[in-house]
Amino acid sequence: MTAKITDVRAYPLKTRTALVRVSTDAGVEGIGECSPMNVPIMCHFVETALRPLVLGQDPLDTERLWDAMYFGTHKLGTGGVQPSCIAGVDIALWDIKGKLLGQPLYRLLGGAVRTTFTMYKSIGGGGAMTPDAMLELVREAWDQGFKAFKIRMDWQYRQDVDPEKDLAMYRLCRDFLPAEIPLSFDANNGYTVPTAIRQGRKLEALGAAHFEEPVAPTNYEGIRQVADALDIPISAGEHEYTRWQFRDLILSARPDILQPDIVKCGGFTEALRIKALAETWDLPVMPHMTQPTIGNAASLHFCATIPLSSRPHEYTGPRADLDRIFTDPWEFQDGTMSIPDRPGLGLTLDERALESAREG
Repeated sequence: MTAKITDVRAYPLKTRTALVRVSTDAGVEGIGECSPMNVPIMCHFVETALRPLVLGQDPLDTERLWDAMYFGTHKLGTGGVQPSCIAGVDIALWDIKGKLLGQPLYRLLGGAVRTTFTMYKSIGGGGAMTPDAMLELVREAWDQGFKAFKIRMDWQYRQDVDPEKDLAMYRLCRDFLPAEIPLSFDANNGYTVPTAIRQGRKLEALGAAHFEEPVAPTNYEGIRQVADALDIPISAGEHEYTRWQFRDLILSARPDILQPDIVKCGGFTEALRIKALAETWDLPVMPHMTQPTIGNAASLHFCATIPLSSRPHEYTGPRADLDRIFTDPWEFQDGTMSIPDRPGLGLTLDERALESAREG
């Protein structure tokens, strides 16, 4: 079936979502999502910089369209807004591809090694919390049915503020959870190298599942020093946006786990290239993902195809304000989420609910 792209629109939603919609003359529409870092800027970039580059083109030509968007705007910056906006359009194009071919995306991406995932509850804001406050959030998530957890500090690149409190927070949550339940720790880039190594040794003794972003994401040498010093798996990659950046991360920083974020790293098309790098170096992929509907669906379709992606998947939890935008939101049950056997992403917008969720 042939089709042409007739429109590309991006809408800021009250849910802090940058929603992308791509229309075609075949009557098939795709949806995508950008990073939520600055929703109005993301939407403006999609409509003014990317839309003219893909109008009139065949939506099935995903690689060619990705290259047109990337190289057509690379002078505007390749480390944040640009690849995230490309992600929103690219995810929508793949959604169209799945709908036109009547297949769920994981089949078009290479076929699934799994379609059901353990979801880990990702709880942020730890830097400003007491240990007891974090424990209460972990308790609530446990009651929701989560069977894996991560607490993160949100230091915003401040260093070594209170590592003893961080450790007390982790220990309190670890003592609450059953021993078989994975609990990870995310420093959010908050430590110097010596502190990260000392903290990591203590986390190892407590059985932490993984230690995420121990030092600044720009400090590749520091990440490597921490990874070399510790047995606990060190993860990094949510601040990398292209295959070239992941190549440098792998060669210079050598983390144990790669964490691409599909709504940041250019969507499915570039994520598949990053997957090839991960498989070349035998590195597991454990994506970063804080967008619980479109972004989460895209990330799970992607992970379904990766043999080295058996760890729990990041999830901030169900949100009624987002789920109501769709007629068929995905279900979180007993700590897991399964990919529905529906074409494309497997999500359908509820137009009336969407209209009430739009900003302005």
